[in-house]
Amino acid sequence: MSRPLYRGASGIGGKPAGTEEAYYNPKEPSENGIGGGFGRGCGARKRHLAAAAVKIGVLVLAAAALVGSVAWAGTLYAGRGAAARAAAAAAHRGYRRLQEQLVTDLLDIGELTGGGVRAKEAEVCPPEYENYVPCYYNVTDAVDVSDLGGGVVISYERQCTRDGRVTCLVTPPRTYRIPLRWPSSKGFIWKDNVRISGQEFSSGSLFKRMMVEEDQISFPSDAHMADGVEDYAHQIAEMIGLRNEFNFNEAGIRTVLDIECGFGTFGTHLFERDLLTMCIANYEPSGSQVQITLERGIPAMIGSFATKQLPYPYLSFDMVHCAKCNIEWDKNDGIFLVEVNRLLRPDGYFVWTSNLNTHRALRDKENQKKWTAIRDFAEGLCWEMLSQQDETIVWKKTNKRDCYTSRKSGPELCSHDPESPYYQPLNPCISGTRSQRWIPIEHRTTWPSQARQNSTELDIHGVHSEVFADDTSSWDSTVQNYWSLLSPLIFSDHPKRPGDEDPQPPFNMLRNVLDMNAHFGGFNAALLKAGKSVWVMNVVPTNAPNHLPLIFDRGFIGVQHDWCEAFPTYPRTYDMVHADGLLSLEKSQKHRCSTLDIFLEVDRILRPEGWVIIRDTAPLIEAARSVVTQLRWDARILDLDIASDEKLLVCQKPFLRK
Repeated sequence: MSRPLYRGASGIGGKPAGTEEAYYNPKEPSENGIGGGFGRGCGARKRHLAAAAVKIGVLVLAAAALVGSVAWAGTLYAGRGAAARAAAAAAHRGYRRLQEQLVTDLLDIGELTGGGVRAKEAEVCPPEYENYVPCYYNVTDAVDVSDLGGGVVISYERQCTRDGRVTCLVTPPRTYRIPLRWPSSKGFIWKDNVRISGQEFSSGSLFKRMMVEEDQISFPSDAHMADGVEDYAHQIAEMIGLRNEFNFNEAGIRTVLDIECGFGTFGTHLFERDLLTMCIANYEPSGSQVQITLERGIPAMIGSFATKQLPYPYLSFDMVHCAKCNIEWDKNDGIFLVEVNRLLRPDGYFVWTSNLNTHRALRDKENQKKWTAIRDFAEGLCWEMLSQQDETIVWKKTNKRDCYTSRKSGPELCSHDPESPYYQPLNPCISGTRSQRWIPIEHRTTWPSQARQNSTELDIHGVHSEVFADDTSSWDSTVQNYWSLLSPLIFSDHPKRPGDEDPQPPFNMLRNVLDMNAHFGGFNAALLKAGKSVWVMNVVPTNAPNHLPLIFDRGFIGVQHDWCEAFPTYPRTYDMVHADGLLSLEKSQKHRCSTLDIFLEVDRILRPEGWVIIRDTAPLIEAARSVVTQLRWDARILDLDIASDEKLLVCQKPFLRK
């Protein structure tokens, strides 16, 4: 095990509170974007020559140590017995670790004697960046929301550019507090952890959804729906033809997309019924549905029905839910309903609750025209209206492909039909009909068995059952090891007596987890199998093999993402970020972003005192260590198996206060 990384006197290497804030502009990345220059100070040429001389000395000493240890170990191997060979192997491992320690220590000495060789720490962003969300228009930077007047709806489209990238650390508000652990967080959150303006409270627009007290916001279970969320879920179950909401899983329902979810009350209730709900809503400068839902510990991300497809595969959700979600379903020839159809699995359900559906509203001719258009669009998609009660309507998507050829009208079938589009323009055609994943939800393996996937199901995704089994077994053991590392004790060389063990972190220490390179979703599955109270945002990089359809078919949720762009979420929304092989993946790509760019984004979305675990090849881990010190993270490199060329970088983000 390597010794702790270099840290400042405070333990986090941070600069004292109240110091002058400034921007830090890193140098351009290297050709492949990994391990590029990270902004060394303008030292004199002599210092560089001294540093080079020390490094040459390091190589000479390391080579001498290597030759000596190999020669000595060779004499042990001359023994004939198994005991002699075992002793030689143990000695070799010991000498290898001593050599690594020697090199690390001498490099540290070289950096100190070279003077100014260590990379400069990133500066702290100005206060106006506390809720900074790149790729989206930040209203607070340009206009006072109160000047816009009531009822004004602003459209926010995701537009990512690499010009003007912010290279400072986004810090929390002065009154920020570490979020409550699950399940307490689903009932109330700290008020100052989310951005809510006084204008919204004076308008009374949020009183039906939450209760605001001195320092916290509480969410009564009946706050979101007039008759209570439990009654509402029970009503939907009956409209589908089930006895109650406890039978959703038996009907093949596991994943739900909740459009403009309020503050996650519906998703919180369904989570207790073994349903996994993804909330999406527009970027909002204050009173954000996504920010507050994530603060409660429920899956959410910024996403909108505007001009682009959502970054999910087709045939991924068992239910799409819209309760007064302000989507104009009758506009643009029903193209938003076509997008819902793309996301729904065969026999999936679209649940729509709206004031437009009441008898009183339909007395208005304009409302009648809208409702008729929506009904006709639904029929053109081969949806069956199962039931209507009060304001709620439930449609069911067809499971019969031939319905689309026998229709009198409706969208055409897609000729070009990518399974997982990444923010492509909305496509006015019907997707997924030629896919092997076109399987009615009633015929799918139900939760939790679906997480294991049998050989027939894996064949659809081109994954061999042996490979999948090995991946599952590997993650089961890895997660147990990971969990034991999540303690500040890992950053100290504290003395231990024989038999002493560090206390295990509690099962609910983490709630919101993001996996930057999710592969098959094995990390997610292992966490749940180990009884951890988490949900995982499984991210499949756009430059990696696309296993996102498999992840959804396992009953998990996830998204495609380009890690050279900002993730569609607010600052301080995840308790842990995990990355297995991501640095190697990025290294294989040329002319992309730097490691520092990626880690600055990780720092933005990570909560104070949150954890980062990175697994990759030893050279890339060593390079990453020098980057995370710029972010003031506590960090330590750990060896894995003696025969492996991979290492583990475990980091914890400090609680920086201005």
